[in-house]
Order: sequence, then structure tokens, then C-alpha cells
Amino acid sequence: MKVILRKEQEKLGAVGTLVEVSDGYARNFLIPKGIAFPANEGNVRALEEEKKQLHRRENKQLKTSQHLAAELEKLSLTIKVKVGEDEKLFGSVTSQDIADAVKENGIELDKRIIELPEPIKALGFYTVEARLHPTVTGKIKISVVHE
Repeated sequence: MKVILRKEQEKLGAVGTLVEVSDGYARNFLIPKGIAFPANEGNVRALEEEKKQLHRRENKQLKTSQHLAAELEKLSLTIKVKVGEDEKLFGSVTSQDIADAVKENGIELDKRIIELPEPIKALGFYTVEARLHPTVTGKIKISVVHE
């Protein structure tokens, strides 16, 4: 029996894959558990349409990410922090601080996509990457200065 997988199954394949399995396995396990559905004409057509929509959505996300990366390249942030003796920071500059500074410039970023190997603990100029899409990375220029 041919079935289309709804969920990833380790030994069968990924979501949306058309696979051939035994009738009993499909009727007694895969279909009742919602892991797969029968591969009739209507379901195959629906799967193809769903794949087309997913492809369009991914292309749109890619273009949006590329546009956002271009905007981030133009951006230069200044983050003011309190410093003590010997120009040492009280605390550190984290990805949340960077996300807040970017938000002040009108761009909404989640702190989890900002890749900071370790918190910034010194004054100076830094370039931080933001993973906008699996293939698109935006660079943010940051200047850490004292108040």
C-alpha cells in the first residue's frame, strides 16, 4: 500500500514522502496514529500543492531575510555602558542589549538569532552576526562606549 507520511518516521522517510509499506502496517499503525495517510489521487494532488506553497513561502522568507540583512549592514549601533577603573565594564553587553538597540532603530530582531560567541566585556568596536535564515547572515556593527 502506498502512503504519504505526515510525520518523519526514522526508517521510512521525511514528511511528505510517498512510500510503499505493507497493508497491515499502514492500516493498523501508520494511518490510525496519524503518521501517514493513504496515497490516493486527491491526497497526492494535495501534497503537490502543499509542496508548491512551501516552496513559495521559503522563497519569500529568503527574500525578506536578504532585505533585512542589507538593512543591518547599513546600521551602526552605539551602546553606552557604565565602566569602572581601567575601562572595565560593569556587567557585559549581551544579545538582549543588542536586540534592544536594533529595535530602537526600527528593526525587530529576536535575541536568539544574534550570534554572540561570548558576552562583550570591553569597550571597542565589534561586528556581530545575526542568523536571519539558514543561508542568510546579517552583520551588525556595534560600538561600545562609556556613558
